[in-house]
Amino acid sequence: MIISSQKKKENIAEYLLYMWQIEDIIRAYKLDLDLIQENIIDKYDIPDSQKKEMREWYESLIDMMRREGVMEKGHLQLNKNVIIELTDLHERLLKSPREPFYGASFFKTLPYIVELRAKSGEEKSGELETCFNAMYGALMLRLQKKELSEETKKAMQQIGSFLALLSEKYKQDKAGELEL
Repeated sequence: MIISSQKKKENIAEYLLYMWQIEDIIRAYKLDLDLIQENIIDKYDIPDSQKKEMREWYESLIDMMRREGVMEKGHLQLNKNVIIELTDLHERLLKSPREPFYGASFFKTLPYIVELRAKSGEEKSGELETCFNAMYGALMLRLQKKELSEETKKAMQQIGSFLALLSEKYKQDKAGELEL
């Protein structure tokens, strides 16, 4: 909760990956709030009032996951909305004659996106969702101490650079500083 609100302000891509990880953590604890309290919330050295807020945050996420039917897989609508918002911005950036660097970054990333879609069978997901899925998959592999191939590292580096640029443009857009 504390981390998510900070990430949402600073880097929307990191925020989304963090929220996907939170969804998986909740699933790992079988949507059991008491287990989350014991294994996550209680481990923080913060005042009880903040622990109470964290518990309420996890509780609301668990409730949303149940209502939206994403207890085993999938993403919460609030996270899907981030992808929708980023996709809208992405399309506006690509159309803007004021953003040639953004377009160049995307087209440099596009071959990796196409290759990832072909390998994963994600034909129906959008380009940004493919990028986020790839970054999340690489994150999970790193957390499991698994090695990434040099080819995968190169792809993740390019996708990461592209998403960082998109995140910066998102931040500028939210601050009213982006002129397209």
